[in-house]
Amino acid sequence: MPAPDISIIVLSWNVRDLLRMCLRSLPLHNPAVEVVVVDSASGDGTVEMARADFPGVQVIASAENLGYSRGNNVGLRAARGRYLLVLNPDTQVLDDALTQMQAYMDAHPHVGALGPQMVYADGTLQSTRRRFPTLAAGFIESTWLQPFAPRGLLERYYVRDVSNDSIAEVDWVVGAALMVRREAYEQVGGFDEGFFMYSEELDFCRRLRAAGWQVVYFPPARIIHYEGRSSAQVPAATHIRFNTSKIRYFRKYHGPFAAEALRWFLLGHFALQLALEFVKGLLGHQRELRAARVAVYRQVLKSGLKNS
Repeated sequence: MPAPDISIIVLSWNVRDLLRMCLRSLPLHNPAVEVVVVDSASGDGTVEMARADFPGVQVIASAENLGYSRGNNVGLRAARGRYLLVLNPDTQVLDDALTQMQAYMDAHPHVGALGPQMVYADGTLQSTRRRFPTLAAGFIESTWLQPFAPRGLLERYYVRDVSNDSIAEVDWVVGAALMVRREAYEQVGGFDEGFFMYSEELDFCRRLRAAGWQVVYFPPARIIHYEGRSSAQVPAATHIRFNTSKIRYFRKYHGPFAAEALRWFLLGHFALQLALEFVKGLLGHQRELRAARVAVYRQVLKSGLKNS
């Protein structure tokens, strides 16, 4: 059997209905497209639904939650396509996005990875193109300091100097929909499994760029992204994983001193958040919400953000 043009790898965890919608948006009857679903021990009937409703899809059921990097690596190893599309289950592929992405990569052999334009369910644009973060950006991005950041720092990071509708070479793209050339994948390997979740696509694209491949943001192809539905189920774990992955990235590329400074700064950030939520609860402002947030921040602080 000849290898397909595109293998689509979808990693799923307890988002059965979103996965069903995602799979329905794919060209499942096209012999040039292969779909591999890796399920990370979902408890919502995902595996049974996928096998019953989509018999042409390869379903790999794991007995444990593998995390983003390990789970997608399982799918990547099983895939046979010339191009490998890592796709979140909370997405819908629009129109001829896959055809356009493949055609662009066929015409540009130096492109190792490509990310489409992502939009939210209401059609508004989701920012998905990035430059590599400086250490200053690491301290500011996704913290309480972000609204006060120097304009140029985050303008550069989010590539706001380039039109949203322009094809552009960038440093990295968000991994909710990431098409990778097989030769590039085989050269640099899969995702670094030290990243359970978050920053893995940043690290992957950095390794691609270091190996001489281009990474491209490609807005002619559009995909809807219903963001964060899996991670929203476990808020404390999400905070811990996001920030430990950030620390791991900066340790890997900026050294242990920078990583430790960032870790202590982030712990201080969460301690301040906890104190503010506690005081608001004492004052009687949305007490149940404040108590829930305090419990989350306590778990984050207890972790020490050391799982990186």
